[in-house]
Amino acid sequence: MFGIPGKSPVTLTPRAVKQITRLMARDQAYGLKLGVKKGGCAGMEYTMEFTDKAEPMDEVVEQDGARVMIAPMAQMFLFGTEIDYETSLLESGFRFNNPNVSEACGCGESIKFKDMPEAGARG
Repeated sequence: MFGIPGKSPVTLTPRAVKQITRLMARDQAYGLKLGVKKGGCAGMEYTMEFTDKAEPMDEVVEQDGARVMIAPMAQMFLFGTEIDYETSLLESGFRFNNPNVSEACGCGESIKFKDMPEAGARG
């Protein structure tokens, strides 16, 4: 487990809980798996997929019937994140209120984390 013992690495708003549990029931899924991968104009992107099991190294967060698994490589990037679900006239989707993000692109799907090397920088 990464982070502070006894503290959930992510929290879910009531709207996110409602949407995750609805989708879990619809897809007959065990839960929602979260990760991060390289990509996008800011350097990293969130990944989300429904899965039928948790892997041994996944961090599992259960809140009011919603189950979220965090992939091992994403745990340090997502610690402290609040996940919300917003609906507007033009779009709806999950929103990550992540204190570890230093910048995001205009579309909001690509992020850069604090202390992360610039995209394309050589180390």
